[in-house]
Amino acid sequence: MQITQKLRPLIEKELGNVLIIGCLTLMYAPILLHWVDGWLNKNINTEHEYFSHGLIGLPYAAYLVFNQNSKEWENLDNKIHPLGGFLLGVGIVFYITGSIELVNLSFPIILGGILLWLKGMPGLKLNSFPLLLVLLATPNSIPYLLTPYTLPLQKFIAGAAGFILMQFGANVNVDGIYLYVNNIPVEVAPYCAGLKMLFTGLYVSLLLLHWSGKIDDKKRVISLSISAVFISVITNIIRNSLLAMFHGTGNKQAFDSLHEGTGGDIYSVIMLGIIVGVNWLMDKISIKSQESLELERENSHE
Repeated sequence: MQITQKLRPLIEKELGNVLIIGCLTLMYAPILLHWVDGWLNKNINTEHEYFSHGLIGLPYAAYLVFNQNSKEWENLDNKIHPLGGFLLGVGIVFYITGSIELVNLSFPIILGGILLWLKGMPGLKLNSFPLLLVLLATPNSIPYLLTPYTLPLQKFIAGAAGFILMQFGANVNVDGIYLYVNNIPVEVAPYCAGLKMLFTGLYVSLLLLHWSGKIDDKKRVISLSISAVFISVITNIIRNSLLAMFHGTGNKQAFDSLHEGTGGDIYSVIMLGIIVGVNWLMDKISIKSQESLELERENSHE
């Protein structure tokens, strides 16, 4: 009897959260499992593969919500914001349409609606970064809409890759977005222009900035973002150079591996590792600069 009396307030307090989590699980667990399976096994359409950074971002967002921000969330006043009801309504309508695009987008919309419905604007502000991570990891058609505008980047990559191969004595010619190695053509297609790794690089940079507590440092945000863009473009030029060489020399196994196999995964990890290294180096430089300034101040006081 005493145990029941002690558990009752806890059950009443957590019942709402349990119901919300239960409903979200029933609605979105199959969809999230589909995303993860597609990202890991690459059996999802090309546009959705552009959001495979969700394998990193979604767990980190959950960690922030249920671990780092949980106590502060409980201390917020319970207040309903009308926009929360509107977003919940829009999200439900999107969900019941059955359209893949709209069902996917309903996920961050409903999450935003729940935050506003339960805790108002303070609740949305508290978990705005995790919600942003979810939104940026939600598969949609933006990559498909961008492909018509990647032609200048394709030509640049083809020209740069051709120049690199020439330095190694390869028999190569460049014609627009085509590389001819030993007269065998290789196209730098829109999906080979490096947008996927560019998106992933910027997403990981965002995670690193938040993890290191530099997300509000505008100079750091700009410098790391520019570094991520530069790194993704350079590494993609090297990748396309290797792909052209492998294809032109008949090395099909190496071509397939780097194009869509293990070699491509290793290339992605190396690129992200470089970004992590650059962020670490920026941290070290920032610490040394701060120490130098403090030393100068101490010397000036003396």
